[in-house]
Amino acid sequence: MKKLFFFAAFIILTASFSLKREPAVLVYTRNYKPDGKGYVHENIPYSVRAIITLGKELHFRVDTSSDPAVFTEENLKRYRAVIFANSNKEAFATDQQRLAFRRYIEAGGGFVGIHSSTGSERSWKWFINMQGATFLRHAVYQKYTVRVIDKNHPATKQVPEKWEKEDECYYFRQFNPAIKVLMVADLRTVQDPDKPDVFCDVSPAVWCNKFDGGRQWYTALGHNPSDYSDPVYLNHLKRGIEWVLKGSGSLDYSKAYAESPYDEFRY
Repeated sequence: MKKLFFFAAFIILTASFSLKREPAVLVYTRNYKPDGKGYVHENIPYSVRAIITLGKELHFRVDTSSDPAVFTEENLKRYRAVIFANSNKEAFATDQQRLAFRRYIEAGGGFVGIHSSTGSERSWKWFINMQGATFLRHAVYQKYTVRVIDKNHPATKQVPEKWEKEDECYYFRQFNPAIKVLMVADLRTVQDPDKPDVFCDVSPAVWCNKFDGGRQWYTALGHNPSDYSDPVYLNHLKRGIEWVLKGSGSLDYSKAYAESPYDEFRY
């Protein structure tokens, strides 16, 4: 009887210890514009469910919200990374929330952006540089070629080098020149009379960065709800999230220097 008791106690303590050690991520999905206009992606619940499933595989806990009130310094200390899953327009309601998020990144917090997240906070210079660019527009939904240009990053290793994918081809502006581009849209395969005239006929589609203390990864892919049950896309997303989590350890707020969300930033 004593052996059984001690064995049960050991199992409970081990499980409790494992839960405490599992990192947590915040999945944020706000789509808001004061005039009520703006596209809200129907893929949002699918992306959230997919990330929850990936959390079970990678052993991280997931909290989800569309309420900007979650952006306080105290609350963000709970998370290894924040994932903007198809968010759009004004992600934050106050400058205090913007500052809390900025200081979280400066302290070493991770960030993942999915698809329309580049449509968030389009006028906040720091956020644009943190994410790597801001959304300009997209071509109509169609099949086109996405090419891998960095075969060594985990998020590209099991992706076809020439991925014939149905999606929206996103165009961006205000690129942070420090981003490392991992995959590009081959604009020669995109049917769009107004597509940009760019060097080499490619446009960045997936990239990573280490900006202002944090680690970031972004994918423009993932418009269709069916993407979030596609094994190739899911592995792409899984490895991108994993890369951010591996580079985002304990937060160190002694490195957070901003006193305003609009302070000059450090590359």
